[in-house]
Amino acid sequence: MAEIKFYANIKDGEGDGQLINHSAGSGIGFYGAGFAISVPVGSKQTTTWVTDSTGSNEGSQLNNTTYITSGTALVKGTVSVNAASPINLDNLPNYLCPLNVRFTHSEAVKVQNCKLRVFDRNNIANQATGVVTYIYEARHPSSSQAQGNLSHRGRNDTSWYEFDPVDAMTDMSITASPGVSGTNTNSQDTNVLLGYTTQQGSLNSSLRHDWYLALSSEPVTIGSKTQYGLYFTVEYL
Repeated sequence: MAEIKFYANIKDGEGDGQLINHSAGSGIGFYGAGFAISVPVGSKQTTTWVTDSTGSNEGSQLNNTTYITSGTALVKGTVSVNAASPINLDNLPNYLCPLNVRFTHSEAVKVQNCKLRVFDRNNIANQATGVVTYIYEARHPSSSQAQGNLSHRGRNDTSWYEFDPVDAMTDMSITASPGVSGTNTNSQDTNVLLGYTTQQGSLNSSLRHDWYLALSSEPVTIGSKTQYGLYFTVEYL
């Protein structure tokens, strides 16, 4: 049986993350200096929390990843983690990302065509209403920022992927068959300090595959953003 679940990485926490009960309306909310504090229009969030579908129920505080600069094919994007000085995205360890998406199956399988999009919770063809979202998939299982990314990745650019309500909807591609805790890579990686456990690339079969996502949010209109959700899809074989 295949399942997709979402886990939240708690700020200053330990362990495997907190299960987000999305089927019961639980999710992630973005705020200013604390829970329920608004983010000004045109600014990015400075705290991230588990909350309900309306954003009014205070849950655990998560690691916060704030967009600083976007990045391009040639220039690395940057992120501030928990209000610290900005670092390059390829220095962002998995455990500091607020969201862990997890696929499990009763048999070991490969996963491919892994994609996500941010939408309005009504129609997956529609962008979220009144908010720009920036997402980056970390491929950095080592806890040391100095070790850098794995070579097996869904996107070559070390940059934020942008979902803007004025743009046509597109999918963000993420890594095929990342393995347990995202530690599967390919034969290009030879430094064991990178934290990989297998080097099978997209051919890796596993009972579990994990993706780690940095998330940042920027309102473009005033008011709470409840027409706002994340859609995730994979093929498995």
